[in-house]
Amino acid sequence: MSQGTRIDGRAVDELQASFRGGLFRPGDGGYDEHRKVWNGSIDRHPALIARCTGVADIRAAVRCARSQDLLVAVRGGGHSFPGLSVCDDGMLIDLGPMRGIRVDPEARTARVQAGVLLGELDRETQEFGLAVPSGIVTHTGVAGLTLGGGIGWVMRKYGLTIDQLLSVDLVTADGDLVRASEDQNADLFWGVRGGGGNFGIVTEFEFRLNPVGPYVMAGPVFWSMDDAPQVLRFYRDWIADCPDPLMTIAVERRAPALPIVPPELVGKHVVAIAACYAGPVEEGQRILEPLKHFGSPVLDLCRPKPFLEHQKMFDASFPHGWSYYVRSCDVAALTDDVIDTTVEYGRRITSPITSLGLWQMGGAVGRVDDGATAFNGRQTGFTFNINGNSTTAAGFDAEREWARNLWSALAPHHTSVYVNFLMEEGEDRVRQAYGAAKYDRLKALKRKYDPTNFFTLNQNIKPD
Repeated sequence: MSQGTRIDGRAVDELQASFRGGLFRPGDGGYDEHRKVWNGSIDRHPALIARCTGVADIRAAVRCARSQDLLVAVRGGGHSFPGLSVCDDGMLIDLGPMRGIRVDPEARTARVQAGVLLGELDRETQEFGLAVPSGIVTHTGVAGLTLGGGIGWVMRKYGLTIDQLLSVDLVTADGDLVRASEDQNADLFWGVRGGGGNFGIVTEFEFRLNPVGPYVMAGPVFWSMDDAPQVLRFYRDWIADCPDPLMTIAVERRAPALPIVPPELVGKHVVAIAACYAGPVEEGQRILEPLKHFGSPVLDLCRPKPFLEHQKMFDASFPHGWSYYVRSCDVAALTDDVIDTTVEYGRRITSPITSLGLWQMGGAVGRVDDGATAFNGRQTGFTFNINGNSTTAAGFDAEREWARNLWSALAPHHTSVYVNFLMEEGEDRVRQAYGAAKYDRLKALKRKYDPTNFFTLNQNIKPD
């Protein structure tokens, strides 16, 4: 695709004739609103925004973009860290208006359109005490999260989001609509479970649902950063043989300015263990008791609560419009050296919204056969999410440098990396995310379904 190409006005008029959604060009009312994505550090100006209402709109947009040789970005929820869901000069195919959700509580399945956000899906499924394993920020898009694998609060009990995926409907680079499942286009179904948006535009997902909640024992416990070495060593030993329903994320940051945080704690360097027990509340209370009583916590917010409430816990820390930068890596274990490195850099945090998140893996995630999906790293011990963030552009460079330096300091311990936590880091990092064997298989799949690399704005797997 030739980035920088401007779309021909006649082509837009032809597209408009068969398009039910909205088309927006620079200068149109609504254009600036619709080009924005979650990461405020991204400021791009597509030549045309096509807000699709269904499969016919998507197919028409794809055909138009091909005829004009346009660079194409595809947006579901717009939560891509590097901003790959918007482009300069080309066409943005926006799936945001496609928000349909159909839950079948008897069959325990849900059909979910590509513009749905995690919180919207949770609301519909929790009405029946059910859930799809998903992420931790409710305004994240279901589509992007799923296509990269999907890690979140109930993955240790039920696996990744892709492990509950039954089928997808997908528009190819040729504009064809195909279905992929274990029984139809099985090679494509393997690839979309972790391979991102490389093979087409998924228009609808079909998920298996699982019993969760409606109440869970969940929330964070905070300690002073001065206690972090002891807390993290205790944490490492405590979770060594923990049951599958328990999922935890260790966080280092400055205590956020939220109503639930005492004013005297706001801005202080803290370490927190955020937990969710996706089983009976009474069981969760018993399992979490040692965490809640270790050392001298400065704040304990871990309690029985609706699962829907817990899912919103991190929303206030990652709103739309702030500047976000992430570096990520997987590590096999929380060795003393890994702990000491994180504590050293945790103490250096200056921004009130910069954070280090350390995700506990294992459980059901690791019991799925590694070759069953394109997702790589099922035997990972922990996944790092190193966020160098700022509320405005001021100070953003320094936060990015902090994130890069911490990532580099952990380099001796890197194993793989979660593809949804990559920035634009080049082909070698994408290959690392999948491992050599899976990467080669994905390249062959790319040659079959997208030989011209029409879908290039993603963690790209080049067909050549």
